[in-house]
Amino acid sequence: MVLLKTIIFTFLVPGTATVLVPFWLLSSRPVPSPIQLGVFRYFGIFIFLVGVAIYLWCAWDFTFVGRGTPAPIDPPKELVTRGLYRFVRNPMYVGVLSILLGEGLFFESLRLLEYTAIVFAFFFLFIILYEEPILRRKFGESYQNYCKTVPRWIPWSIRS
Repeated sequence: MVLLKTIIFTFLVPGTATVLVPFWLLSSRPVPSPIQLGVFRYFGIFIFLVGVAIYLWCAWDFTFVGRGTPAPIDPPKELVTRGLYRFVRNPMYVGVLSILLGEGLFFESLRLLEYTAIVFAFFFLFIILYEEPILRRKFGESYQNYCKTVPRWIPWSIRS
């Protein structure tokens, strides 16, 4: 049942953010893009695929290790600190942002890159103002220690 809920959430929320909204942005009033990457635009496909793999790995860990879903209304019951969560505290968000960045590069779309920046800002605020306080209350010292040793976004960055 948890797996089914994870699949449904994935199609509804990240699916909307990474497929439907970009499709709408690309198809509504096409504007010539000032970005011309030439063959480097195909690097976007690689970034996109890495993002998909990151998201799927994290969703798997939430479902089978944490015994919950990526949905904030049905989160994992256990603190997930294995897999990609050993390197950054928010790899699932990194995966979604990578998908969007890859799409923006591949389609050479300034609109998609701006949308990616907006989504990042939303994620950043959501994590700091909502998610982290809940995790501190729910997992206490375990989460505090995790935050001291694992950075929020970039593996080699300063801990926050």
